[in-house]
Amino acid sequence: MKRFISMLFGMLVITISYAQDLEPLQKDSITNLTSIQHLDEVIVSGNLKTDPIHSVVSNNSSSRIVQPKNVADLFNNINGFSVVKRGNYAIDPSFRAAQYEQLNVQYDGGTKVMHACPNRMDPITTHVSPEEITKIEIVKGPFTVRYGSTFGGIVNLITGKPQFGETGLHGEVSTSYESNGDALVSALKLQQVDDRYDLVGNFGYRDFGNYEDGDGNSIPSSFRSIDYGLKVGYNLSDNQRIQGQFRQSFGRDVLHAGLPMDTEYDDSSIASLDYKLELENGLMQYVNAKLYYSYVDHLMNNYRRPSFAIMEASSSIDATTMGGKLEVKLAPGPDLLFFTGLDANLIGRDGSRTRIVKQNMQGEPLPTPLVFVDKVWQDSRVDDYGVFAESKWSINDSSILTVGIRYDMVLSSINDPEADFAALYNLSDRTEHNLSGTVSLRKIFSDSFILETAFGRGVRSANMIERFINHFTVGQDPYEYIGNPNLDAEVNNQFEIGFKGKKVLGSNSSSLNYSASVYYSLFENYIMGVIDTTLTRKYNPMLEPVNPKVFRNLEDAYRYGFEAALKYDFLEDYYLSSEMAYVQTKNKDLDESLPLTPPLKTRFVAGIEKEKYWANLQLNLVSEQTDIARSFGETATDGYNTVDFRCGFVPIKSIRVGAAVINIFDETYHDHLNFSFVNQADFGRVPINDPGRNFSGYVQYSF
Repeated sequence: MKRFISMLFGMLVITISYAQDLEPLQKDSITNLTSIQHLDEVIVSGNLKTDPIHSVVSNNSSSRIVQPKNVADLFNNINGFSVVKRGNYAIDPSFRAAQYEQLNVQYDGGTKVMHACPNRMDPITTHVSPEEITKIEIVKGPFTVRYGSTFGGIVNLITGKPQFGETGLHGEVSTSYESNGDALVSALKLQQVDDRYDLVGNFGYRDFGNYEDGDGNSIPSSFRSIDYGLKVGYNLSDNQRIQGQFRQSFGRDVLHAGLPMDTEYDDSSIASLDYKLELENGLMQYVNAKLYYSYVDHLMNNYRRPSFAIMEASSSIDATTMGGKLEVKLAPGPDLLFFTGLDANLIGRDGSRTRIVKQNMQGEPLPTPLVFVDKVWQDSRVDDYGVFAESKWSINDSSILTVGIRYDMVLSSINDPEADFAALYNLSDRTEHNLSGTVSLRKIFSDSFILETAFGRGVRSANMIERFINHFTVGQDPYEYIGNPNLDAEVNNQFEIGFKGKKVLGSNSSSLNYSASVYYSLFENYIMGVIDTTLTRKYNPMLEPVNPKVFRNLEDAYRYGFEAALKYDFLEDYYLSSEMAYVQTKNKDLDESLPLTPPLKTRFVAGIEKEKYWANLQLNLVSEQTDIARSFGETATDGYNTVDFRCGFVPIKSIRVGAAVINIFDETYHDHLNFSFVNQADFGRVPINDPGRNFSGYVQYSF
């Protein structure tokens, strides 16, 4: 990492010196806020000549989102997305049956934080308050090489920026309440904008109790969390900006209905530093640089679980993520843009589990409890260094061709292996060389119709769980899993074609917006846990299943599907909309679906959008899922229908009020991606039900 930072800063200093020779800084130019060049925190800027192909933006402001548990809740109403749920806290986004490290999830154009828990009690979505997220950008596949190694798509979570048109001190305070779970959320945002600098601070508090499903069963899912963040920007000139961010999150007493233990605490710290220099003329258009660091300190135990009487277990683990990026934009000609640079993402994890065994295999108390210490991460590292180049050529006024190539060198090591893990493999430091790329064409037929077609080859090296986990239950099923440090990298060869358009109907007060895309992915070396009958269970050897799973590469797997959306705006303020998403997967090696494949989902919305008030009624239709991965412990899931109502109004300029009724008809259901109850006193190993009827209210005051 030191070598990477030194190289990055060296290139940055040379570039700044070169740029300053071209355009000397003028002190009096700093005061013109309207000309400040903002950082490249966004991927999708609204410019068809530079935006990645097959990309979408979700602008879900706090007035439309009622009571998100964490950032993953913001994905519920984005077409093509589902969530993997283990409770109310440990929620991961899933897109087109891709999840976890198959999705390149980042904040503000590159900042990353990796979970410490091998059961993903603390995914990236738990480390930033959802009130900070102003919009979500999605690239639907490996169709750009500029934002890190990408397999199934990119998710860029953009946090709040200062409002540069409002100098002085401004802010907003909000509070909301949810009836199902007696949940309370409070948030405060302050910003100070001056000629040279800007400062934004956020604070959030969340207290959620156990919710009830439609049958009145209490689901163990309570948690408390406190988040705060600070963002400071300084305008070096009218074409240079430097910005630093620091945020911390503290989770406490988190109950995980679908995991074997609960979180005692989960503390994270994230820091980043960004710099941008933008030039108006010449070959070089801009230089953009980023450095980031994150640390997660996690403690989990089974003190509230039935197994505590037999064995006391506690795991203290940590994860460190650091990295950076340097990108240069060049304009060799009037119709050609060229982006090139380098980036790094370095991950280290360590920690152990302490088990105090109180009973023998016959259930009799031991006179002296036995103490064991198990290595969770075995002091492992996975470091990714990437180099990329991407060009965008405007063939003519209506056609844009994008070609990109990327090389990643992935270094992995295990520094403190367990004896039984070392006996399985010839362990040594490993270096992988991954090559990915993309080619796409955007055709603009008119201002109201665009056709996009693309091919992307996305490559993902195995994550740390898949490489180094040792006899831990980390899946949806009860199997122990064993990592494989010799796994080949997964490859997603994805083809996609889509269109979007708008048609004005009659007068300008009525219009029809529509979009659709169809995709097919052929996977190489798909990574999955496969039962190994030559090995036996390590912990609780009397339990079933006896044989563990070992991560292997599959030879033959694929995925295909589509998304479609339609919105009819009429009478200026009214609208009707519909969205549909479908994905089908196949694991031909085991003749079954790939794990965590969501069913067909359709959504209908009728609403009104006025300046002073808004309201919508939403019908969610989810089909049954019978194409399942039995080897993963999945069972068929019934379809379900729910209805939600949301509304809000602005009684005076500085106050915003919102209310909602979610699951109006108190439906009892569970999503196919929900995990099953584990180690719970009142539940067998059946899928976790989602909340029943839920009333919520929201008030925000701005000043």
